[in-house]
Amino acid sequence: MKTIPFTALAAATLLASLPAYAQNADRKFDGVTQRDGHLEVRTSDGSYLITPYSAGIIETTFVPKGESADPASHAVVLAPAAVKTTLKQKAGAIEYATPGLSVTITRSPFRIAYAYKGKPLVAEKRGYIHVTDDVAKGSKDINKGEPRTLEAIEFALDKNEALYGAGSRAVGMDRRGYRFTLYNKAHYGYGDHSELMGYTMPVALSSKMYAIHFDNPQTGYLDFDSRKDNTLTYEAIGGRKTYQVIAGDSWADVVGNYTSLTGKQPLPPRWAFGNFAMRFGYHNEQQARDTVNQFIADDIPLDAIVFDLFWFGKEIKGTMGNLVWDKDNFPHPQAMIADFQSKGVQTVLISEPFVLDTSSRWQEAVDKKVLATGADGKSLAYDFYFGHTGLIDIFSAQGKDWLWDIYKGLHQQGVKGVWGDLGEPEVHPTAARHATGSADQVHNIYGHQWAKLVAEGYQRDFPAERPFILMRAGYSGTQRYGIMPWSGDVNRGWDGLQSQPEISLQMGMQGVGYMHSDLGGFANPVLDNELYQRWLQYGVFQPVFRPHAQEEVPSEPIYREAKTKALAREAIRLRYRLLPYNYTLGFDNNQQGLPLMRPMLYEEPDNAKVRAMSSTYLWGKDFLVSPVMKPGATRADVYFPARSAWFDFYTGEKQAGGATRSVALTPDHVPVYVRAGAFIPMTKVVQTTRDYNTRQLELHYWHDASAPAGSGKLYDDDGLTAQAYEQGKYELVRFASKLQGKALSLRVDSEVGQHYQRPERAIALTVHNVTAAPSSVRIDGKIAVYAWDEATRLLTVDLPASADASRSVDITL
Repeated sequence: MKTIPFTALAAATLLASLPAYAQNADRKFDGVTQRDGHLEVRTSDGSYLITPYSAGIIETTFVPKGESADPASHAVVLAPAAVKTTLKQKAGAIEYATPGLSVTITRSPFRIAYAYKGKPLVAEKRGYIHVTDDVAKGSKDINKGEPRTLEAIEFALDKNEALYGAGSRAVGMDRRGYRFTLYNKAHYGYGDHSELMGYTMPVALSSKMYAIHFDNPQTGYLDFDSRKDNTLTYEAIGGRKTYQVIAGDSWADVVGNYTSLTGKQPLPPRWAFGNFAMRFGYHNEQQARDTVNQFIADDIPLDAIVFDLFWFGKEIKGTMGNLVWDKDNFPHPQAMIADFQSKGVQTVLISEPFVLDTSSRWQEAVDKKVLATGADGKSLAYDFYFGHTGLIDIFSAQGKDWLWDIYKGLHQQGVKGVWGDLGEPEVHPTAARHATGSADQVHNIYGHQWAKLVAEGYQRDFPAERPFILMRAGYSGTQRYGIMPWSGDVNRGWDGLQSQPEISLQMGMQGVGYMHSDLGGFANPVLDNELYQRWLQYGVFQPVFRPHAQEEVPSEPIYREAKTKALAREAIRLRYRLLPYNYTLGFDNNQQGLPLMRPMLYEEPDNAKVRAMSSTYLWGKDFLVSPVMKPGATRADVYFPARSAWFDFYTGEKQAGGATRSVALTPDHVPVYVRAGAFIPMTKVVQTTRDYNTRQLELHYWHDASAPAGSGKLYDDDGLTAQAYEQGKYELVRFASKLQGKALSLRVDSEVGQHYQRPERAIALTVHNVTAAPSSVRIDGKIAVYAWDEATRLLTVDLPASADASRSVDITL
């Protein structure tokens, strides 16, 4: 076996750089065996199984004596690959290495440490141990308040590394110093701070560019050094003692490796990138029809309407579980859905996992054994806000089949999206029993299993379609089922807006690229037009554009006063103009795991000043966005990353990178900048994405002497077919620039799948920041007519329609 370089100096550096904590003092090294693609390290109380998945992913499982390894993971879908490894035994230590990650096992005192390409990452501190209340800081049973004994593992941290992860929280970008509960639980009306929300995940990421995923969904805690002793601790009530260490050369690599491990998100239907009409809620068919028609009358684009719980009941309480149209208020649902679809508007319906004993389906659910049970094996019923209820056992064959049959019937009526609400589940008694475990064992994967049910149902019964799954609860890897999560019932206030970029940025780092907020805020009847305008302007640059709120103050722009409606209209129209760019972000997320919203860490991983920054972020690779999150603000401080110059998207003003500057604010948009050397494909506004195409493309290029080369791309398909790229039903257009002296060359190259026809495409090209009239412009080698505006420094040239795979524009400046 060929060895890779891993010097004694590197090993010594690794051991010296991490605090030298011994593991459990009673754990003694007993031997090591390399076989079947993994390393088995035997100890006095069990065995460690160390398995490489790739050069950037290693899994470690501890199996206590007398137990056997549990191979089942709800998170991991990647199979371990045949990775080249080396095993070196030296005095006092063993080194097990891939071309990237390496593991050092110290014999006495027993210790496991990890490094990436010689750079120390992290080390186990005491290994797996049991903690009692004094160690676990008085931890209590999450439901009952009873003391617990928890299984835990500790890791030694550097004193200066920042920590991210643990799912959806609002505590600041650097989450070090908190002990987080791992128990999905909604937080109604939260503002700028929330330590527990509906989508928790057992994953920690470090500013040193590594992640640790604890591969166990059972309830517990993730402690990000709350005791201030440089310790990361994972605690759980039981389950697998397995974690994966993930590393890479960049944040894109780390998150890409993590999403390879847990699954990449499928590309949603294109209409999911459009505007949604939504409120709590539409009480009858006429309200819904009037709303859709008003969007059209006001020339505001619209792609979907979402129905809250009034579609199946007249009252908020007492009807949950009906899941059939209320015929009094919705007498012609199929005709209504068909009418909407003829206008390019899709229909999405809410559903919840609760069946009340006052609903029309209660007895059916009991008779068919659809519900979770108590210890006596009978359907368990209990009280919560909406009534006396049972909970669908999403883990049982009966529960899954029953619920999918309902969704399948609604799909046959024309419904195109599933909204799964309260899926934490919102109330989940410890006494509940499911087909695969107790409530506390499966609580955190309830939403995960629900999304899986919908995704697999589509794959089986509607394999050509992409599902739309709007849910607020999930687990590690739920992104692979196509979940479009939102951040819960946020307060309709400036504090609610202020927490949203952090939540989306953090979830994107954890593989969940489509986390978004109810634009405008949801909870409480607050009429604040400035807040609404700023939230929607931010929403242009978040993954899903979906205003939603309690109905006392309308969430739809068509029902707001004239000035607010006009500003909202412009925000929505910009969202549609950016469809080519945004849809390509979805493709990159699908293929590479790249988040749509990216923290400054992606741009400057070594800059400690940006580790806690969420006030400014990247939208894709080339937009820099700084939401306005304070009332009455006239100026804002914006940090411009150092690796590029940046241009104001609206005015063209140039900003050098590497500094924070105060910029003036205007009411009609938030600060948005474009990277020098960037290509941004855009299109004319359409009323609905049904009418979208790229045959008439607007291509913007931001020229600057500081950018001798630039690149970009455009992904296109029919917007509907599942796995269109894999089936060869796509076009991928790449843009490239090259600047040599006064010669600027721009190229457009098209790649098509074997089952796709490239359209004839005309391109309206705009080159920004051209300071003088060019001496010549050539298109495909031929002299071209162009226009140059001295005031705006814009050069415009039209490339006539062509089906050619390659186009070129050569400009002599």
